[in-house]
Formats: sequence, C-alpha cells, structure tokens
Amino acid sequence: MPLDASSNAPSDFDFVLGDWHVTHRRLKERLNGSNEWVAFDGRMSTHKVLGGYGNVEDNLLNLPEGAYRALALRAFNPQTGQWSIWWLDGRFPGQLDVPVVGRFQNGVGTFLADDTLNGIPIKVRFLWSARNVDNLHWEQAFSNDGGASWETNWTMDFSRN
Repeated sequence: MPLDASSNAPSDFDFVLGDWHVTHRRLKERLNGSNEWVAFDGRMSTHKVLGGYGNVEDNLLNLPEGAYRALALRAFNPQTGQWSIWWLDGRFPGQLDVPVVGRFQNGVGTFLADDTLNGIPIKVRFLWSARNVDNLHWEQAFSNDGGASWETNWTMDFSRN
C-alpha cells in the first residue's frame, strides 16, 4: 500500500493532532509500592507523517528538576492493523524505547510491550482515549507478574490550546 494514499490512511490517532497543554502525574518510584505522585505540566504538538500512516508528537515536559523534550513516533502497519509507538527522550538521544504495539477498540487504544526496568523483565501498557474533542487521556502502567496485575505509574490529561 503506498504511503501517499492519505485517503486510505487510518484515522485512529486523528484525535491527538494539533497543539495541547498537558497535565502530568507520575509515580515518584515504580513497582515498589509507592503512592507518592509528582505533578507537572507540559505541552504537546502532533502532526501526521507517512501520508497519514504515522504521526510525530513533540513534547515539552516541565519536570520539577528541569524541563526536557521528548518525541513519540507512531506508525500504522496495514498488514496487521496495529500501531507501533516509539518514545525518544531528549535526555538520551541515542536510545529509542522498545515500541508498544496495539490497536483501538471501543474508543480506547491499548498498546503493549515487553521491556525491562532495572534489569527486571516487565510488561508495559499504554492506554489512549479521547474524552471529547478538546480533552484526551493517556496512561502508562507496568506489570512485573506477566500482566496479571498492573501499576499505573504515569497519566497525562490533555486540553486543546
């Protein structure tokens, strides 16, 4: 399928296109029973690439210890009907995170990956949803028991600029 066939491109992630203010909540420590959350704000801007078969998300995260930039790259595989999402943290520009892979069902995108945290195998889950055209929600969860239980460790709520 040609990449320039934008009339046939998936629309799953069209709800994230544009410019957004982001409210972040992140667990201070992950997978150790912590319930201490750190809140900070940020900005996000997303546009289509690959003829609509992908998009790029540019982020500014205003952590309490200092701001940094990051990028999410998403690509749709028409053969599998799934999206892959890679994260590039500007503080570590030579390292792409393991992609989470998944699809949307009933308005919620679920994306999974096998990864490691401090040398321990974990599963990673992203959930994406649009509350309405001007408000989005994303959350990340980790599992260290093969997906039997999940610890949500980061949420982002988006409001359109």
